[in-house]
Amino acid sequence: MSRTRSGAELDRRGGPIGSTVLGYPRIGPRRELKKALESYWAGTSPAEDLQAVASEIRAGTRTDLAALDSQPTGTFSFYDQVADVTALLDAVPARFRPNGSRVGSALDEYFAMARGTESAPPMEMTKWFDTNYHYLVPEIGPDTQFRLAEKTPVDLYREAVDGGVRNGRPALVGPVSYLLLAKAADGAPEGFDPLRRLDEVVAVYAELLGELAAAGAEWVQLDESAFVQDRSEAELDALRRAYERLTSVSPRPSILTVFSYGDPGPALDVIARTDVEGVALDLVTAPDLVDRIPSTTGLRDKTLVAGVVDGRNVWRTDLPRVLSRAATVLGGVGELAVSSSCSLLHVPYDVSVEDALEPTVTARLAFAREKVAEVALLGRALTQEGSDDLRQAVADASTNQRAAVDETVRARVAAVESADRSRSAYDVRRKAQAAVLGLPDLATTTIGSFPQTPDVRKARADFAAGRLDGADYTKRMQDEIERVVRLQEDLGLDVLVHGEPERNDMVQYFADTLPGFATTKLGWVQSYGSRCVRPPILHGDVSRPEPITVEWAQYAQSLTPKPMKGMLTGPVTILAWSFVRDDQPLGVTADQVALALRDEITDLENAGITIIQVDEAALRELLPPRRSDWGAYLDWAVGSFRLATGGAADETQIHTHLCYSEFGDVIDAIDGLDADVTTIEAARSRMEILADLEKVGYSRGVGPGVYDIHSPRVPTRDEIAALIAEARRAVPDDRLWINPDCGLKTRGYAEVEPTLRAMVEAAVEARNS
Repeated sequence: MSRTRSGAELDRRGGPIGSTVLGYPRIGPRRELKKALESYWAGTSPAEDLQAVASEIRAGTRTDLAALDSQPTGTFSFYDQVADVTALLDAVPARFRPNGSRVGSALDEYFAMARGTESAPPMEMTKWFDTNYHYLVPEIGPDTQFRLAEKTPVDLYREAVDGGVRNGRPALVGPVSYLLLAKAADGAPEGFDPLRRLDEVVAVYAELLGELAAAGAEWVQLDESAFVQDRSEAELDALRRAYERLTSVSPRPSILTVFSYGDPGPALDVIARTDVEGVALDLVTAPDLVDRIPSTTGLRDKTLVAGVVDGRNVWRTDLPRVLSRAATVLGGVGELAVSSSCSLLHVPYDVSVEDALEPTVTARLAFAREKVAEVALLGRALTQEGSDDLRQAVADASTNQRAAVDETVRARVAAVESADRSRSAYDVRRKAQAAVLGLPDLATTTIGSFPQTPDVRKARADFAAGRLDGADYTKRMQDEIERVVRLQEDLGLDVLVHGEPERNDMVQYFADTLPGFATTKLGWVQSYGSRCVRPPILHGDVSRPEPITVEWAQYAQSLTPKPMKGMLTGPVTILAWSFVRDDQPLGVTADQVALALRDEITDLENAGITIIQVDEAALRELLPPRRSDWGAYLDWAVGSFRLATGGAADETQIHTHLCYSEFGDVIDAIDGLDADVTTIEAARSRMEILADLEKVGYSRGVGPGVYDIHSPRVPTRDEIAALIAEARRAVPDDRLWINPDCGLKTRGYAEVEPTLRAMVEAAVEARNS
């Protein structure tokens, strides 16, 4: 139960929230949803099978959350929670309804928005705040029609009730955040702001609240986390207007407004002055919010859901400390509940299945199920009912909670000087590289990985399980590398890659060999749709005792006279896609990783590799929500990349790659990386990044993607040629590279070969025009 202020009579419809979480993983403990989705997309199983798997996952979630006082019922999604609202509102872009009506089932239309069709490219995808989760960007114009097209939140609530849940809380993205996360639809007037459509969207939400009330829901959870970012007075006023309208609906459930991933700033005061019954705050990312709660007018009459258990990282919670901190706000709110800081979709399911981890590492970890137990324990302790349980949990915790220390690594980081983070002037490097490489204008390349066939995956799995010895494994990987090299030569690409058949994941591959990291067997986390990753756990000081990629790159280069790229993952991206230790500044950890990569670059150069790509796909991802915090982050982020690459020779061409983010926010930092060539996702956004590059006077090589690899759709040669023509208007041919948006690992050769052939043909035609 929750702790209620003595003598307070709260005027509310919903009962106490108590202990809860704001969301839960939805891919299944063994990635059941991923497998069902991909089977359905491939046409090998019917929709009924997919729905059955989804139902089983939701039932498992209800069981996992049963120890809590209340639980969200609507955080499951077949693809992503923003796309769910797009479907709910019927805000489907017109290109998916070529004759003005739906083609196929509602489910197929939903997946078409995410994956595209033969005639319609998919919706743009970008990162969800500063996480590695992605969402489909809504496309809203002045003519977008809104209606309550489906009642999924109602259906999921009723399913939960039928499944034995008596404290369910439907959850979805709030109306204001939905529009703030949207973009203007194609054809909208210049300067059109989707927020202009707020009244119509709120009207649909009001209708939904009535439906939820009729179904018996006592609470509804509306996520307005867009307000942890900098917002204008007009946007804050939109928040006020929206919730004044929604709280006027009668009958309706009580409203819990959620602010995760940061400090809501002035939005907290705005929402506290409305008649919403509850506010959820992220006290992990923004611990100083605790000090503002007592002085925030309006919170004394509301439920405060204190997000004190980290929903984004995997370290155990210091239970006595967070309980004490939460208890300090008891007198400033009407009712205090405890929760995760955000949805738990960002962490794996269960630590207990990871039997290969070192016990000293396991003792420090809490995944989703363990975090639910922590929240439930805190909820009991808050009422004094669980005080003994709390003391026992603390006593049972390992006393060895410290990270492993390597004094050699720490001394090396301490000795880094500013000169270690710089190279010769770009003009000097460019001339040296041109003399060595002799590349044509509009040079063509790919981003790194090629499709991983079942045979490749099986060989890697057999080697890991000991069913394949080292010599046989090396031979199979070399055979695959040779096949990929010959294919690229046949396609006519100018700079080749080895295809990365030996790599399971661009971060985990490095973590498997670097001391200071641990990797899991089943620690899967959803990135988008069916795409899942296993983030490594960075738990100690990082070093590189031996080369990691050199053998494969050197073998690939021996097969061809064309330049072969060495492929590395950058320090920021390694941190962004790992669960990182929280006992030292991120910049220090990033420099440790950067020094390991610096050593790898030196060894690649010594092996004859003259082009080395250091991917920083996640540079924008870790950018803090508030602009006031950007400078400190970008200083260490850019500095770590430059430390990794600062020892490269002038003749070595350093590439970097960035994908799915709003790059305009970090355009100066992209320039500051000082890479010789930067390849960037640009196909879905129709080259939007080029205008930003022009503004900062970017003068080095750039490869805006002309092939959207996140969709199975095969673009035509004319479509690729049109994107190349658009890029040429902004970038001179001698600095413009032609490449896909991202790596090709998740695609099949039936898509990749014709598209790359069309890409090369379009580039050659443009080169000769």
